[in-house]
Amino acid sequence: MRYSVAMQDNPRGGLKGTVTEMDVRGMICPLPVLRARKALAAMAPGDLLRVRCTDPAAASDFPAFCQTVGHVLVETGRQAPEGLEDPGFNQEAELIFLIRCGDELEKDEGAG
Repeated sequence: MRYSVAMQDNPRGGLKGTVTEMDVRGMICPLPVLRARKALAAMAPGDLLRVRCTDPAAASDFPAFCQTVGHVLVETGRQAPEGLEDPGFNQEAELIFLIRCGDELEKDEGAG
């Protein structure tokens, strides 16, 4: 798993913000979501996490995770494996999720 952090322009609001890049390619369910959950727990509300993974189950896991714990799934994408133009439903396609850290419901429960 690789991390990198960068300041980037936010195309939706024109503001700069911290984007943490997480590479969990090759990991299978439940590891991509668990690693993202751990990273988001250490982030401030409003920060962004971009996750790159290859687990096909992540296509349904990340939206459900974000909705359940209070994060915002800003964007999803699919990138074709090298040498292919259309990612389609190729098992090796890279899935990309951009998540805005919210006030995670579990953090609120732990405070009381």
